[in-house]
Amino acid sequence: MTISVGDTLPDANLLRMGAEGPEGVSLSSLTKGRKVVIFGLPGAYTGTCTSAHVPSFMRTKGDFDAKGVDEIICVSVNDPFVMAAWGESTGAADAGLTFLGDAASELTNAIGMAFDAPPAGLHGRSKRYALYAEDGVVKVLQAEESPGVCETSGGEALLASI
Repeated sequence: MTISVGDTLPDANLLRMGAEGPEGVSLSSLTKGRKVVIFGLPGAYTGTCTSAHVPSFMRTKGDFDAKGVDEIICVSVNDPFVMAAWGESTGAADAGLTFLGDAASELTNAIGMAFDAPPAGLHGRSKRYALYAEDGVVKVLQAEESPGVCETSGGEALLASI
């Protein structure tokens, strides 16, 4: 079942790079009492993800801050090493975006965003989406029909919806 507006986000375990290496972080700890944006995408270093999706949130970071958003989180079915390197190479980490790996697809499966695209070599990946949540409750959800498109899930489109 795909998550919907009004639903509470599941307490999935995600991974990030900490000072000592990979560390777990629960989604509930990032969303409790906070306003967050979460955007999911098919994979680190892939075309549309790198050239359109991530840059759209880098461009709009200040505007989200002005609306009271506490954190913008990028989630992909990748390990935390790849996500940290990708955040650094795109400049998104320096821009203040958080990159978390959903290596076991725990969040992706729980919110109904899993998909496969064997011709592209993508197995067990995430659909492209963006959501805005307050205190863990989804207030806006915008998902793309095609993983190669970044229109309704981009930073500008989500910003206009909150």
